[in-house]
Amino acid sequence: MRKPINGFSKLSKLDKIEWITETYFQDANAAKQAIKQYWNSDKKLQQLHDEFIENTITNYYLPFGVAPNFLINGKLYTIPMAIEESSVVAAASNAAKFWLHRGGFKTEVISTTKIGQVHFMYSGGFDKLQKFFAAVKPKLIEETRHITQSMKKRGGGILDIKLMDKTEELKDYYQLHATFETLDAMGANFINSCLEQFAKTFKTEALHFESFSEPENHIQIVMSILSNYVPDCLVRVEVSCPVEDLNHKSLVASEEFAHKFIQAIKIAEIEPYRAVTHNKGIMNGIDAVVLATGNDFRAVEAGVHAYAARDGKYSSLSHAEVKDGIFKFWMEIPLALGTVGGLTNLHPLVKIALEMLGNPSAKELMQIVAAAGLAQNFAALRSLTTTGIQEGHMKMHLMNMLNQLNATNHEKEQIVAHFKKNTVTHSAVEAALNNLRMLANE
Repeated sequence: MRKPINGFSKLSKLDKIEWITETYFQDANAAKQAIKQYWNSDKKLQQLHDEFIENTITNYYLPFGVAPNFLINGKLYTIPMAIEESSVVAAASNAAKFWLHRGGFKTEVISTTKIGQVHFMYSGGFDKLQKFFAAVKPKLIEETRHITQSMKKRGGGILDIKLMDKTEELKDYYQLHATFETLDAMGANFINSCLEQFAKTFKTEALHFESFSEPENHIQIVMSILSNYVPDCLVRVEVSCPVEDLNHKSLVASEEFAHKFIQAIKIAEIEPYRAVTHNKGIMNGIDAVVLATGNDFRAVEAGVHAYAARDGKYSSLSHAEVKDGIFKFWMEIPLALGTVGGLTNLHPLVKIALEMLGNPSAKELMQIVAAAGLAQNFAALRSLTTTGIQEGHMKMHLMNMLNQLNATNHEKEQIVAHFKKNTVTHSAVEAALNNLRMLANE
């Protein structure tokens, strides 16, 4: 029976690996070799990666690819994408090339407001609390000056603080609901520092407020934290062209394609089971760029999916229509991103990704990421409503299957050629490879 370990975090990296491999693996030496083969030979670079998180034992690699030919607001981009899923980069690239000669992607940042909250409990009269908040609000802002000074010089900072009554949902529960502008920084540390100072000032001042002398009027701070739901940090992206221009290597006529495409969108608008997969396709493109540029894809995912359910039912993020002979496909999506701070200043490949994009501002990055998401969605829906999703996806997945079957480079070339005209399945690939090897041994 395995026993817990004390002081694991204090062990050296090699001792951590020794304990893990001896405790959990039948072949400890093979496990050690697998772990160590992903270490970087540059010791300084490896130390940098080791210090990103705690208890590091190795690096976990993801492919870093690029999708060229993105025309966004008249400017041409090659977009970096970090992702492991087959066909995502190819699909984004194909969609970008399709729209390159049809006006490209038109994007607009609607707003960039971010949100943080101080959650607290209070059992006294609401009128007293309102009076206290009105009196203390200027001091809340004043006592964060040491935190906000640099941000304010650049044009950002605290936008507003509101008192929110949430007692209908939870007894005695209130919030300080604060809004922020963090410019090119994602701003998590900035926002959380401000919120913690709000909480400290709010509680301290309450102890001396004349109407709060009774014990039942005391304020209990529960927590102070930013929100990853950012419905007012929005970017819009769209593509459009005459319906007749949609015919591009399609198996259906332009009018039929537009009709089926719009019907597919409408289904995702009303059917949550479809909407989740539909939006996941959008996030294939978005997450890959968010990760490549050193941003927090978990925060983006959480905020986007909450936005998709903002009306009480989970629905499609993207929409489409034909009006006066023009096909239009668009979405509005919340994206809280940064191009300074965090990994953007540390990870060498993040620096490469941002330079490849022309060292964009946070607003520019929002627009680039949104375009990648819409491109991915267009490519997926075009496949679904014409050839079906599996034909292209499985051919892209073919190389993964061949690697699993330990195919040589020569075998890969022949099998890839064979499946240009045949349906790809794992059993079919395995059979074709076995047949090829039998013929080679005759």
